[in-house]
Amino acid sequence: MLTRTSIRRRLRFWDTRLREWRMIARGLASAGHPVLAHVIPIRRCNLSCTYCNEYDSFSKPVPLEEMFRRIDHLARLGVSIITQSGGEPLLHPDLDKIIARVRHHGRLAGMITNGYLLTAERIRQLNRAGLDHLQISIDNVNPDETSKKSLKVLDQKLVLLAQHAEFQVNINSVLGSGVKNPDDAATVARRALDLGFTSTVGVLHDHNGQLKPLGPREREIFELVMELGKRSYSRFNRFQHNIALGRPNQWRCRSGARYLYICEDGLVHWCSQQRGYPGIPLAEYTREDLSREYHTEKPCAPYCTVSCAQQVSMLDNWRSPQALRPRLGSPPVAVPLVQLTGAGAQGPHDRPN
Repeated sequence: MLTRTSIRRRLRFWDTRLREWRMIARGLASAGHPVLAHVIPIRRCNLSCTYCNEYDSFSKPVPLEEMFRRIDHLARLGVSIITQSGGEPLLHPDLDKIIARVRHHGRLAGMITNGYLLTAERIRQLNRAGLDHLQISIDNVNPDETSKKSLKVLDQKLVLLAQHAEFQVNINSVLGSGVKNPDDAATVARRALDLGFTSTVGVLHDHNGQLKPLGPREREIFELVMELGKRSYSRFNRFQHNIALGRPNQWRCRSGARYLYICEDGLVHWCSQQRGYPGIPLAEYTREDLSREYHTEKPCAPYCTVSCAQQVSMLDNWRSPQALRPRLGSPPVAVPLVQLTGAGAQGPHDRPN
């Protein structure tokens, strides 16, 4: 039986999908604006997953007025999607106002969260703020010393989302080093689909955002989850498939132009794994900076696992060769980890995007 929430969710779904197709059409027509920006409203997190290098336990929230200034400038640059990430964005006391500011500019509003702080009322607040997309990464079925982002702990939060969320929800399962039972990813994906959410799978990367190929059983689960989540737009490219096999990807990374990562200090970076490049304050970031980074070759690209950067860059793989070198010296050059440690070795890693 259709409930009021499910009816609103369907209406919001088609409204969001229409704006997404407009975003894609605009991105194909013009390369002069960013498509996606990840903004960090707070670096603090309520968890301490051992693989993550994107949080601390003490940072204060970025002041609301400063967040407004950053979002306003991103809107002036023409960004299509503005996603709140972290840390844990739900720790920011004014998160709903920040999301509402994004929607005020007519931009798609997203959020990446660990889900722990979700309540029925908080979900309704996100509805009212106009949130379009929410993603939760679930690392395992039962919590362990690596990650507490488990299905056992979060399942009640997923039920709340199914009951109250009017926005789109994606559950991302993970494979790779540190994941003890690869079959957990399939369990997580099936539960997500049972609740009416979309499902994706990511491959854990190291602290430089670089490749760690999957073992045979992990690859089997990877293909299974990709098939289960076939409604996801990620099926349209081979990026993640090459990652799973330990193969480099030949692509033109447009980070710093089409994809922006804005840290809690308000600096623009290529991504969370290459902080410092270009490292320019967002308030000073201009269309000239966008053009420069658009045409700058990223030496870390072949073995990168930051899928959001690659998916955005798909819009431009067919045009505008990159002839420029990085602005601030040479960033770390990607070396395939399979050559460094062997396919089955363990090593530091970070969460997928």
